[in-house]
Amino acid sequence: MSTLTFEASAKKVWFDNENMWVSLIDGRQLSIPLVYFPRLLNATPEQRCKYEMSGGGTGLHWEEIDEDISVPGLLLGYKDLTYYKNKI
Repeated sequence: MSTLTFEASAKKVWFDNENMWVSLIDGRQLSIPLVYFPRLLNATPEQRCKYEMSGGGTGLHWEEIDEDISVPGLLLGYKDLTYYKNKI
């Protein structure tokens, strides 16, 4: 795996109706469908905005909805485990 994946850090997170957007410190911008993260999909706009960055931006945490997301994991295409459970 590329070291660039593991060094990926977020500097900003925002949302539209269908996606979570993540701006990385190296200038890349990711668009991730909210359906990949059901807790974020079902959260209110206010809840989505209440996130914390950890590990210098390598982790994203939403206390109120109990969601944790790895930024390097986003680059690898990882989804929330509940996404897979709903597909079975």
